[in-house]
Amino acid sequence: MNGLELSPFIKALPKVELHVHIEGTLTPALRWKLAHRNGVKHPYETYGDQLDLWYSFPNSQDGVTYNHRKEVNGDDGCPTFLEAYFAGCQVLVTEDDFYELGMAYLERCKELNVRYCESFFDTQTHLERGISHQDVMNGNLIFCFLRDRPLSEGLASYEAARPWARLADGTGKALSHAVGLAANEFEKPPLLFEEGFQVAGKDDAADHVHEAIFKVCGGEETERIDHGLNALDRPELLTGLEEREIGLNLCPYAYYRRQATEVLFPKIKKLIDEGVNVCINGDDPTYMHDVWMDDKMQEVYTYCGLSKADMVKMVKRGRAIFWVDESLKTGLPEEMDTIDMDN
Repeated sequence: MNGLELSPFIKALPKVELHVHIEGTLTPALRWKLAHRNGVKHPYETYGDQLDLWYSFPNSQDGVTYNHRKEVNGDDGCPTFLEAYFAGCQVLVTEDDFYELGMAYLERCKELNVRYCESFFDTQTHLERGISHQDVMNGNLIFCFLRDRPLSEGLASYEAARPWARLADGTGKALSHAVGLAANEFEKPPLLFEEGFQVAGKDDAADHVHEAIFKVCGGEETERIDHGLNALDRPELLTGLEEREIGLNLCPYAYYRRQATEVLFPKIKKLIDEGVNVCINGDDPTYMHDVWMDDKMQEVYTYCGLSKADMVKMVKRGRAIFWVDESLKTGLPEEMDTIDMDN
């Protein structure tokens, strides 16, 4: 992790994770196991060197990295991040596979002292392979529309997934609590999916943030914005985030692949200083240098020059944007008050 050592304070700090794609936690070991269990063919003859290489593009010593956007950069022979991500999804076939993936992530949360998490998932990635809604939905939380697929397809998937949601009339399994967007955002702003948000609720990146704050569903329905570092590009976006009490779920490694340490972390620090409710998250850790929540928090703590009190305050503020009943939010603040600031 860039030579940083995990401090006892960060290790002990109770953490929350509000933006993590469950498929992005699929480790090489579990991928290998599920591929063999399900008879899924892949180009790797051995578990070690060949499979690990697919995960190691961002770590390559020769400078090779994921091609962020082939539609912009051209095809240089390297996979995009999403190609690597979706290739891993192919081994998820049965309900047991999704359960095992989810439980493996929760076991990692226990190790990292992540006290509360909300995982993202989408069904469209899996439906096209003949996987049922039931197999994907059981045990997931935040339903995502894929930006690079037609809205009509997303709406059909959402309708099929509604029995697993917490519905306004009190019915449903209450396993899925919200909707969001995933996949490639290029030329796919949030307003294209407004119909989906309206159903569920009853171009540059800064433009996307502006739409989410002020335009989607009349500017009244957005409770959180994920990523959103480009809010710094326009003063009115910072004002809108703070005045409307919209949380900003930042995933440092979504930017770290393309921005230097000395560029990225002062931006995150400025968001915090401006009063934005920033929550740090893992996103897709196995495909992003295999850096998980504790390491990401350590980087923010170190490179943003934050105090221990700042870190505790940031985690406490994240409680305001949990998508759970108020009765389930009570434990974390008391636990935070017991943190040893001298550690």
